[in-house]
Amino acid sequence: MKEITVLVVDPVGLHARPATVAVNAASKFKSDVKVAFKERSVNMKSIMGVMSLGIPTQSEITITCEGEDEESAIATIEDILRTQKVIQ
Repeated sequence: MKEITVLVVDPVGLHARPATVAVNAASKFKSDVKVAFKERSVNMKSIMGVMSLGIPTQSEITITCEGEDEESAIATIEDILRTQKVIQ
């Protein structure tokens, strides 16, 4: 299992547009991908799940990947969120 903890720096938090991009990216992998915030963990392949967390700016989130392509999954998702300037 691979895990990263990052800080959300987007002034609006993890909002719909970057969340959709991240969900689409996560959905391309076979690994189980989850995002956790405030002791709640949801499937990162579900836009409704990710949006239900209501992640505001300056929040720490943890992304975990477990499965055969976990290395590339976590690297891709982290890269996408950094490119969109959502995380630091």
